This record gives sequence, structure tokens and C-alpha cells, in this order.
Amino acid sequence: MKKNFSKTKPECKVTFQVPADILAGSKKAAVVGEFNDWNSETHQVRIIKAAGSVSVTLETGKSYQYKFIIDDERWENDPEADSYIANEFGEANSIVTCVK
Repeated sequence: MKKNFSKTKPECKVTFQVPADILAGSKKAAVVGEFNDWNSETHQVRIIKAAGSVSVTLETGKSYQYKFIIDDERWENDPEADSYIANEFGEANSIVTCVK
């Protein structure tokens, strides 16, 4: 995961990188989370040579829960997440924190 903080706005551009082992054999992927109401259509991952990435602009000073959804059925955590938190399904969600 890469974070670029704006010098003029309270924004952080986060580039989520989905590792090849998570994408193995997949046709599509997305990053879903609190920043997009867990909608798999808004932030599709661009898959190139079995790895993928997608950039999302988030408000600074906040933390957001998220996951990767692979082929509309498999939910995966980000191995590069800032931290993890338990969710209501007895699993964990990834956390990205946009703080300088």
C-alpha cells in the first residue's frame, strides 16, 4: 500500500496493491470498504501480469475498514494493511489509516 498526502487538501491518495497470490486465477477484483459503502463496482482493481492495484482518495485524519473482493465471491484481507479489526462475521477487516 502506498499513501500520498495532498499538500493543499485534507486528502490522502491510497494505492492498494493486491498480491498475485490473492489474485491467482481471478478474472476481477475490487477494494470495498467504509469509504465506498462496501460497493464492489466503484473501485475495480486493474489486474496486470497477475498482480493488481487501485487508487482511492480518502479524507486524512481517519481510519477506514476495507477488504478485497475477488470474483464477486471471495473476501480477502490486505497483507499490507495498517492493522486489522474483528468484524460481525467472526473474521477480521483490514484497516487503512490516513494520518501523516
